[in-house]
Amino acid sequence: MGLFGKSKTIVLGVEGMTCGHCVMRVTKALTELKGVKDAKVELEAKKATVNYDPSKVDEKALIGAVVGAGYQVKVID
Repeated sequence: MGLFGKSKTIVLGVEGMTCGHCVMRVTKALTELKGVKDAKVELEAKKATVNYDPSKVDEKALIGAVVGAGYQVKVID
């Protein structure tokens, strides 16, 4: 937990990624959201682990960013 608020982690299953460019696209979509501290996107595991500040961004916005980038997503954890 940082000085500037609590952080939360969510794991999203991301379908439709086929290459490194897809990983970069999903990572960019997530990290451009205000409140996202870190996003680790794994092609082979088909998932994104996102560390974020829930007072600045919610799960719906995270999911929307991935869908907006052109991928299917579901909450894993």
